[in-house]
Amino acid sequence: MGHHRVQELRRHGPDVYELVLERNDLAFEIGDCLALHNEAAAQSRPYSIASGQDEDSLRFVIRRMVGGVVSPHLCELRNGDSVKVNPPFGWFRPGACGENAPFVFIATGTGIAPFLSYLRTPQRPAPVRCLYGVRALHDVVERDWLASQCELGLAISREDSPGVHRGRVTELLSDLPETPDLHVYLCGLDTMIDEVSDWFENRGLHHTQIHREVFFHSA
Repeated sequence: MGHHRVQELRRHGPDVYELVLERNDLAFEIGDCLALHNEAAAQSRPYSIASGQDEDSLRFVIRRMVGGVVSPHLCELRNGDSVKVNPPFGWFRPGACGENAPFVFIATGTGIAPFLSYLRTPQRPAPVRCLYGVRALHDVVERDWLASQCELGLAISREDSPGVHRGRVTELLSDLPETPDLHVYLCGLDTMIDEVSDWFENRGLHHTQIHREVFFHSA
C-alpha cells in the first residue's frame, strides 16, 4: 500500500475521466486492478489499470457516479494531490491465450480499461477485433488511438453518430469470424457478458475460451 501523486486528470465526457498517477515503480500485470481510496471517507473502490506495462504512469478510466463516495472524489483531484493505492490484484489476463490463437476484445463503458493496458504494451499480438459499446459518443475513450491499434467496432446505444452503429455492442457479434479456436475477452456490465457468453457457447465455443471480467459501477 502506498500513495501516488496525480499527474493529470483528463475529462472525456460529462462523467467519464482518465486519472493519471505517478507509477512509483509499482509492478503489475495486464488486467490487474488497484483499489483507489477516498481517505476522508475511509472508502475505496477497485479500478482496472489502463496503462501499458512499460509506462511511467498509472492510468484509470473512471465514471463519476452521482451519489458516489469514491468516484466523485477521484474526479475532483488536482495535479499533485496524493491518492492512497492498495497493491495490485486480478486474474483477468487479456490476450494470454497463446501466441497463435486468435482473440477478440469486447467491452462496455469503462470496461475498456484492461484492453487499453494490453494495447498500450508494446510487442503484443493484435486482437482480431475490439468491440466497444458506450451510451454516447462522448463516453468513448481514445477512439482514434484505438482505431489505429486494432480493428475497432463501435456501438452507441443512446444517440446517432455518423459512421457508428446505433445500438448495443452485442449487435456487432455476427460480424466476427467464426473460428473454433477463437478466444473472447469480455469486460463490462454483467448483462452484456452473460449475453455474449451465451451467444458464443451456442455457436460451439467452449466456456474455457470465454474470459470474463464483470465491471460494476464503482461509486
